[in-house]
Amino acid sequence: MNSASNKYIIYWLLTGCLLVFAMVIVGGITRLTGSGLSITEWKVVTGTIPPLNEAQWNEAFEKYKQIPQFKLVNADFTLHDFKFIYFWEYIHRLIGRLIGIVFIIPFFYFLAKKQIDKSLLPKLIIMFLLGAWQGFLGWYMVKSGLTENIRVSHLRLALHLINAFITFGYIFWVALGLIFPARKNKIVTPIKFQHLSWSLLIVVTIQIIYGAFVAGTKAGYVYNTYPKMGDEWIASSISFTLQKDGLSSLVNNLASVQFIHRWFAFLVMGLVIYIFYLARKYTVTLYQQNAVRHCVYAVILQIILGIFTLLYAVPVWLGIIHQVGAFILFASVIYLLFRFRSDVIQEQTI
Repeated sequence: MNSASNKYIIYWLLTGCLLVFAMVIVGGITRLTGSGLSITEWKVVTGTIPPLNEAQWNEAFEKYKQIPQFKLVNADFTLHDFKFIYFWEYIHRLIGRLIGIVFIIPFFYFLAKKQIDKSLLPKLIIMFLLGAWQGFLGWYMVKSGLTENIRVSHLRLALHLINAFITFGYIFWVALGLIFPARKNKIVTPIKFQHLSWSLLIVVTIQIIYGAFVAGTKAGYVYNTYPKMGDEWIASSISFTLQKDGLSSLVNNLASVQFIHRWFAFLVMGLVIYIFYLARKYTVTLYQQNAVRHCVYAVILQIILGIFTLLYAVPVWLGIIHQVGAFILFASVIYLLFRFRSDVIQEQTI
């Protein structure tokens, strides 16, 4: 692969990262505005065109009137109200289709020009599979709110969201490998940094999943005080539902979900600070130092955003900024793992 083609493939992959980022953010707006169930059908091709006249709008509105969300929550909606929520879900799906086009057309172009290295091809195929799976998960999620529920399943929402983050992370990782090709002479850093980076990625992923649980169950509205939950450090309903429902309460009970999301953030921060401490104590590269700093800044910013989002009872704008913060933190951890993985060649004792 020559340097020119390599450069354009990097631009292509980074464009894909930006589009996945945009899709997740618009997805957050869709969720916070209650727009996710406004389009009750999944039409891959014909669904690209929105209603174009009053008759088509009324037809779409009538379909929405048949689902529980309208009957139990939005029965007072006018056609104007419906158009607002339809807009966000339509944009969300449109970006998904755009991602498919942005990946497919350049892929076949680069393939025809023989600009895709054999080692890169299977990685690109994995990206396509992740994208297809994401589309299926999107409809699987929406389907959960069309029959008996007034909103989508928070478990399916979490699955849909974390797959988007995984897709973004994988594309970003592959792009980083092209931006920073492997060096012949690597600087040795303790391999424990790589292990800690993997651990950090795991705990951040769990925290993002619980963020999806909070969003999907509306748990962000039940206790809007900090650091206590009302007058208690641990809401009494947490132990009650744990005894009553067992471990399932940890993903279904609103107080439990919010409590875990609140305090798991400090596990993330503690691990970041520990990595920061070790990076100052042992020899690391400048790239690695910068990657650690980015994680420190990102986790502090995200915790502050989370606290204010809670205190202000999850306004849409602040909820979206908090989700942007999650993306920045996740990307920072991916970069941290890449740097410690690419520069380590032998183990040293810490």
